[in-house]
Amino acid sequence: MPELTDIINAIVLFLNFVFVPALSYGSQLALGALAVTLVYAILRFANFAQGDTMAFATIITILITWLLQKMGITFGFMPTALLALPFAIIACIIYVLLTDKFVYKYYRKQNSKPITIVMASVGVMFVTGGLVRFILGPSHHIFSDGARFIITAREFKSMTGLAEGLAIKTSQFLTITIAILLMSFLFYFLQKTKIGKAMRAYADNKDLALLSGIDPDKVVRVTWILVSVLTSIAGVLYGLDKGFMATSYNQLLLPIFAAVIVGGIGSPIGAIVGGFVISFSEVMLTYAYKKFLIYLLPAALQPDSLVQFLGTEYKVAISFVILVIVLLLKPTGIFKGKVI
Repeated sequence: MPELTDIINAIVLFLNFVFVPALSYGSQLALGALAVTLVYAILRFANFAQGDTMAFATIITILITWLLQKMGITFGFMPTALLALPFAIIACIIYVLLTDKFVYKYYRKQNSKPITIVMASVGVMFVTGGLVRFILGPSHHIFSDGARFIITAREFKSMTGLAEGLAIKTSQFLTITIAILLMSFLFYFLQKTKIGKAMRAYADNKDLALLSGIDPDKVVRVTWILVSVLTSIAGVLYGLDKGFMATSYNQLLLPIFAAVIVGGIGSPIGAIVGGFVISFSEVMLTYAYKKFLIYLLPAALQPDSLVQFLGTEYKVAISFVILVIVLLLKPTGIFKGKVI
């Protein structure tokens, strides 16, 4: 039997390399999935430009962060990017509303089929991605103040005397905290406010909502504003946590859509749950459990190999496999595709 210290070390190791990273990544996916869910439930199309719009908001944040740092303006122990984030949200709102005005509105007026608007969103995806690459280039960028820690592994070891350390980055703490606050606000907004109830009515039955006097243009505007806020914050938090590269945001589209479908298309709660299902699946299946098992198993049974289900290069494939399995076994998702 392993000693109590070994069990605690194994738990700390799991928390440090699996649970905390998966919780942070899942929060980022959940926010992105919520944005996709709002667009699908209210505007009735799958927004393939989601990932690149997240990248757009992130590059605005990076540029303003650099400007603030050049001017000597910081945010104390918090990332300076938080000061730049409101400007990025405003820029994203303007960009998304202009996109709706010059692209999506035309198809809505024509009562185009959803697949037509989806194809239009693919076009917006390519234009946005090209704009992002033109402004900041394809190279990898790191927020210069995004790697701060709430607690480092060395500090944790010093406090506890354990062999393993638990490190919590500021970006991870911010991601989880902001995600909880933002999700709570969104559910309150949809359930309690007048415009939120109008959005739900519009999502349930568009024709009946119009007969009830609901202003469809206002519903669309508010939807895009909420989507922009979720998108901007999700993109910036992902960038703070993992650095910025335009292609990585494009690749986020698959796990985000997988989260939406796993949770149930059109269900905000499903989008959140789906985000964590995808994140924990990716992290747990690609983590090497050798050291974890060494703490728990007797010497004769301790592994020599990495004990890894899949290599990290297959991380993206995990989302795809989960997506296919859900579509085959439970196409309605965990929450049966309930609308908002």
